[in-house]
Amino acid sequence: MNAVVAAVGIMLVLSLCRIHVVVALIIGAIAGGLISGLSLDATIEAFNSGLGGGATVALSYATLGAFAVAIGKSGLAHALADRALALVGKQDDGKAAGGIRLLIIGLLIAIAMSSQNILPIHIAFIPLVVPPLLYVMARLSMDRRLVACVLTFGLITPYMFLPVGFGGIYLNEILLANVNDNGVGTEGLNVMSAMALPALGMLLGLGVAVFVSYRGDRHYDLDAITRTERVNVAYSGRTLVMALVAIAAAFVVQLWLGSMILGALTGFVLFNLSGVVKWKEADDLFTEGMKMLAMIGFIMIAASGFAEVMRETGEIQSLVESSVGAIGDNRALAALLMLVVGLLITMGIGSSFSTIPIIAALYVPLALEMGFSPLAIVALVGTAGALGDAGSPASDSTLGPTAGLNVDGQHNHIWDTVVPTFLHYNLPLLAFGWLAAMVL
Repeated sequence: MNAVVAAVGIMLVLSLCRIHVVVALIIGAIAGGLISGLSLDATIEAFNSGLGGGATVALSYATLGAFAVAIGKSGLAHALADRALALVGKQDDGKAAGGIRLLIIGLLIAIAMSSQNILPIHIAFIPLVVPPLLYVMARLSMDRRLVACVLTFGLITPYMFLPVGFGGIYLNEILLANVNDNGVGTEGLNVMSAMALPALGMLLGLGVAVFVSYRGDRHYDLDAITRTERVNVAYSGRTLVMALVAIAAAFVVQLWLGSMILGALTGFVLFNLSGVVKWKEADDLFTEGMKMLAMIGFIMIAASGFAEVMRETGEIQSLVESSVGAIGDNRALAALLMLVVGLLITMGIGSSFSTIPIIAALYVPLALEMGFSPLAIVALVGTAGALGDAGSPASDSTLGPTAGLNVDGQHNHIWDTVVPTFLHYNLPLLAFGWLAAMVL
């Protein structure tokens, strides 16, 4: 058996059995290394050498967590929650409750999509916005699996379709650059046209989650929410304005210096200088924020080690090549197998951004040889990279929603985030990515 397939399979099975994701990643990496023929020492060395690749991301999330706690101290998110709670209190029938649900869904989609381009802070908004809304959601009996699907949609779809913010990095700097480097001229090519059908697949999955799968009620313990998340937080016009100023400053610094770490620190320092966060409280608040996203940081670090072991085995390339050997002249089968292999690789690595360079070197020449158009090749490689971002236990697009939804211990990462997002997004992406490759 291919070592990469075995490692990813072991990691996923252990995660589904409720083994912690970090443990599952370590065991999967060691198993994959040994199956490939690497010695235990070589496997551990490769794992350790890869850990540093996740350190920057982990530190970024830690500082963003501290910034999010400071924003929470300002009362901005709670002002939003209080407004929503007032609307819930005025409801007099099920139709009104349904309208408020849709309002919350629309708001979360808008914020999540904005976090990828307008204010590119990625998942840092989730522990800020979501916990204060949990009480409101529970009053409305909203299924948190629905909210997880909504957030994941907003985190993934913008970067795979809109070439701004993180989308500019994924589509222009990674996807088009790698396709171009491997023999396909991309000058004048409209990347949004190439990725329109895959994005439509994501939209279809969202519609099924909202209006079919999770439209019913699901009940949560209100007392547990109240004990964990303070529903009433003091705020004033000054603290709310200061929160907006700090967010704007963090945004400007991040765009100027290209560093989420420095952007988040700028916002946190402004909260200190303004008095929203007292100097004597700053140390404890910063520590609290780092703890809030610490799990994500450790998982991302472990995922980097896992990815390095997979590269060291040399069997990612053999996996791609073996799928190529089974294709023959069948273009439809070729497109499907490329997408499935991309799904496996991304679910193991946890990053669509890291998957593109791995698969483009082999996919692009093969697709050219089989007569796919440049637009179809971009759609094929772009979709193969994005596949698995939703539904991977080690992806920040699933870890982020869990961080916000599980603050009271009533939301399981694997069964309430990973499995729902896998079913609602990876399956439509497979279908619509294949369709794009065939018709473009």
